[in-house]
Amino acid sequence: MYLGRILAVGMNCDKKPFVAYRVSSRHFPNRQAKVNGKEAAIIPRPGFETDIFKNTYIAYNCIRIVDDLAIVSNGSQTDVIADKLAMGMNIKDALAYSLLTMDYEKDDYHTPRIAGVVSSNTNEEEYEAYVGIVTDSKIIVEKLDYGQAVYISVYEHQEPHTIEYNASSSEEIAQYIFNQGEFADFEHPVTSVGSVYDGDWNTSAIVPDFNE
Repeated sequence: MYLGRILAVGMNCDKKPFVAYRVSSRHFPNRQAKVNGKEAAIIPRPGFETDIFKNTYIAYNCIRIVDDLAIVSNGSQTDVIADKLAMGMNIKDALAYSLLTMDYEKDDYHTPRIAGVVSSNTNEEEYEAYVGIVTDSKIIVEKLDYGQAVYISVYEHQEPHTIEYNASSSEEIAQYIFNQGEFADFEHPVTSVGSVYDGDWNTSAIVPDFNE
């Protein structure tokens, strides 16, 4: 099954807040996740930089950290959500505002925008996690339960799917969404990235060998 871009958010099997993101692509597979400190972006692989002139949606920040919050998304809405959170907007409103105003991507496939935000505060009363999607026909922003993890994708699985996220470190979290568990059945993985809170946000990427 082809889901396109996929993100996961919530708490992993160790009750640690995390976010994860995977690029799956049939048309633009020459991309990589690049980590810069706690944050990450999707960019073309060396030698394929001109792909951004063919499709402006293929390069973007996919993970941003704002104070104790981790933001994950499949496009430039990552930065809009981060900016709204930095201004003091609450998570639900920042997600809803950003998805509503940016709308789905205006490509040939009307690609949905997906996004999630999770706080690092593991106190059950103060912990927050949300996931959202905007398509050409709907917008959803859903709050997660404490301890819950979900994934959502741009195609097929456009509703949050609850999962057991059996990965601990940032490297394991990135690898899990790339090709393990439920995600092993989803086609055309290209690159992935994961971030977990373990006293601080730690982020890692999976970038398979170009010739694999």
